[in-house]
Amino acid sequence: MSPSPTLLDDIDVVPVSPVLGAEIRGIDLSRGLDDRQYERVNQALLDHRVIVFRDQDLSDDDLLAFSRRFGTLDKAPPNENGKQFVPGYEEIYVISNVVENGVAIGALGAGEASWHTDMSFLPDPPLGSVLYSLEVPPAGGDTWFLNTVLAYESLPETLRARVDGLSLKHDSTTNSGGFIRYGYEKPTDLATSPGTVHPLVITHPESGDRALYLGRRLNAFVVGLPIGEGEALLDELWSHVAKPEFTWAHSWRKGDLVMWDNRVTMHRRDSFDNQYRRLMHRTQIRARHKA
Repeated sequence: MSPSPTLLDDIDVVPVSPVLGAEIRGIDLSRGLDDRQYERVNQALLDHRVIVFRDQDLSDDDLLAFSRRFGTLDKAPPNENGKQFVPGYEEIYVISNVVENGVAIGALGAGEASWHTDMSFLPDPPLGSVLYSLEVPPAGGDTWFLNTVLAYESLPETLRARVDGLSLKHDSTTNSGGFIRYGYEKPTDLATSPGTVHPLVITHPESGDRALYLGRRLNAFVVGLPIGEGEALLDELWSHVAKPEFTWAHSWRKGDLVMWDNRVTMHRRDSFDNQYRRLMHRTQIRARHKA
């Protein structure tokens, strides 16, 4: 049975799959969100983990205004050249394959980006991310999302009990495209390489849901286990979470805005033909802490 839309006053929340994701209709984001709309949208994010707004026409100021309704924004990390992407907009990160005057205007190029949670190597990873499409190729470049709550709940009981007590070091040297971050070097020892330790299973601070928190596979290290044993465990977990029944793919159109709950999802990107331009602006919302 297909998921049914939920009418919230003049706002339609239409699930896009049984796994996660919903399209929100009836809002022009260039006008901003009033308090009622914000509550509806935030609840849809908690319920569906990924939300999509189609056919938006947003300036960078509009994008920042929408994103700030959900919390304080992080400054965008520097690009591979150590420079800010959008002068005057320090919170906007550019994801693009476009090269101008021999210099990439954004990150990640046209290749595939592997499964990851944004910035999980930070002590306080972001609450969520917002991605807005300015230019899209005619095919390819789909963004896939993964429900890490469902993945955790469906683990075999013995494996679920095992991971509940373990922690994982999330590598800080390499981004989701496999590029070494500005200022870092390729790690040679996983046990001592830079990164932040988080529990392998986290509890969502608002919903109370339990979820696997894997971050990304490359250079991850299970604390307290020999490297070989930890690698075998991570291989088993990644084989489980990447099953199609936990995922859904968004096919982009110009003017799409997609927001995801970074605490209970992972995402990846398909590659696309580099002869076509793809240009996205992204913001990142800091974790919220209870007073």
